[in-house]
Amino acid sequence: MKHFETYIFDLDGTLLYTLDDLTASVNHTMRVFNLPEHTKDEVRLMVGNGIRKLIERAIPQGTNNPEYEKIYAGFMSYYLEHSMDTTQPYPGITDMLKTLKERGKKLAVVSNKYCEATEALCRTFFNEYIGVAIGESENIRKKPAPDTVLEAMKRLDADKATTVYVGDSEVDIETARNCGIPCISVLWGFRDKDFLESNGGETFVESPDEITR
Repeated sequence: MKHFETYIFDLDGTLLYTLDDLTASVNHTMRVFNLPEHTKDEVRLMVGNGIRKLIERAIPQGTNNPEYEKIYAGFMSYYLEHSMDTTQPYPGITDMLKTLKERGKKLAVVSNKYCEATEALCRTFFNEYIGVAIGESENIRKKPAPDTVLEAMKRLDADKATTVYVGDSEVDIETARNCGIPCISVLWGFRDKDFLESNGGETFVESPDEITR
């Protein structure tokens, strides 16, 4: 694998296993509004484009649902309280970040999860390693637009030629392409290898220590 100095990571499905908490929060919200619930596998395919898109995919009529804003607000409020009930780093993630940090690499997280939750999760699990954490907010376009990753590179004073984006989804592959940097696709996340390859994935890792090796 090429020699990189800056590693920018996606969060859900890449550093953190968040699917149980996301599914529980979706289904709690569905019950409150008397809507059909979803399996974990269904929710797995709904995530990756931010919370608004998640709710749009989860409810009948999507954004045309007259209660969409109310449902979205209900989800946000519940998930903020329950985003760490079962969420944990994937095995080997903390060691990988520690090793990269010890080697003097620059590290950031860029997620389509809204900013408050992204920052809170990074503080809780990766405070020693991740100095820059950027989530979805009103004033910057989310992935796959390059803006959030370019902002992270700016804050890290990173050289584009030695920066890589690490993620688990087709959104991450497209984001890296839009930034003009390579993408490492992890295979422990929310998408499988065939799907990622069909969406342009080229470099794959099956465990976090492959990134440090």
